[in-house]
Amino acid sequence: MLSPKTIEIVKSTVPLLQEKGVEITTRFYQIMFSEHPELLNIFNHANQKQGRQQQALANAVYAAANYIDNLAVIIPVVKQIGHKHRSLGIKAEHYPIVGKCLLQAIKEVADAPQEVLDAWGEAYGVIADAFIGIEAEMYEEAAEKAGGWKDFRNFIVVKKEKESDVITSFYLKPEDGGALSSFLPGQYVSVQLNIEGETYTHNRQYSLSDAPGKDYYRISVKREKGAEGLDGMVSNYLHDHVNEGDILPLSAPAGDFVLNTDSQLPVVLISGGVGITPMMSMLNTLIEQSSNRNVYFIHGALNSDVHAMKDYVANVAKEHEQVKVYTCYSNPTEQDKKVKNYDKEGYIDLAWLQTIIPSSEADFYFCGPVPFMKHIHAALTEWGVTPENIHFEFFGPAASLQ
Repeated sequence: MLSPKTIEIVKSTVPLLQEKGVEITTRFYQIMFSEHPELLNIFNHANQKQGRQQQALANAVYAAANYIDNLAVIIPVVKQIGHKHRSLGIKAEHYPIVGKCLLQAIKEVADAPQEVLDAWGEAYGVIADAFIGIEAEMYEEAAEKAGGWKDFRNFIVVKKEKESDVITSFYLKPEDGGALSSFLPGQYVSVQLNIEGETYTHNRQYSLSDAPGKDYYRISVKREKGAEGLDGMVSNYLHDHVNEGDILPLSAPAGDFVLNTDSQLPVVLISGGVGITPMMSMLNTLIEQSSNRNVYFIHGALNSDVHAMKDYVANVAKEHEQVKVYTCYSNPTEQDKKVKNYDKEGYIDLAWLQTIIPSSEADFYFCGPVPFMKHIHAALTEWGVTPENIHFEFFGPAASLQ
């Protein structure tokens, strides 16, 4: 239990964190990786270079300070981060390291007096205990589940299938031949790679792109081509060097962006690019469970060359009248224009959504690049969709959609 004085001091740092949060977290990671380079085996190096991890941590620290007198408010965020931590293998012993380096960063960047550092040290202990407790439960649940396991487990690539010019699916079965843990549609796994010539292990999280209940997992990976030399090292390695018969270590499924199968509302699945992957798991689950809910499957892509699983989804719609499929191409090819194999040219917008979805009374799920998600979130909010019916997933560290 924090004292009123500690709470007062921590809350007084909220304006500082709003102003210098990213500067503090950037310095934090510099300190931590300098003193504990072994942690580079856990963290996503690309997110570090792009600044996404620093921004996400800054947002989390700011929220913790803002609600330090009522931490129950941020428990949903703690759980969301906890899923990612459990999937990556972050353990209780890492938290003292993080605390020490974070306090040092606050001291250096903000020139904070000892009173502030002491208060933050005490507050961090409470916050860390919340994370550790929640994550311990997650580790236990993952390990004790039928077919579950702790940390990483080796999987064999039993099938590699090209889905589009940029997306390839990998079908994976346990090397030990044992049972396979079920999962919730929308969840992800972490893939662990040791790439020749690289000093550190690389972990990446990929959505499971098929329904649960199979004897395999499927991930569908986009070949990432980033700016400024930030090409997706792991995605390119998977595309170019991982083949059928190879071994990939996987963590047990995690994540809280999941289909609510208890609801009877219509389901609207909106995806941009590779954001289609968790939607495939949700769509297939609804079909395999013989759900009678109306499903609106809306996908935005550059054009048909990069549109994954297009024919499969079209066939699902043909065979199941409750499924309606709509496609939006921002830059259709000449062939696309000739055969008119899409419903809208340009971008998904509210006016168009309102012509194809009869009511805002539905469960909306969306995933894709951050600008796409900001746009969709704004559109749904403008339409008056209740926050409880808006569900989204970030690929990588969480960002703000405001």
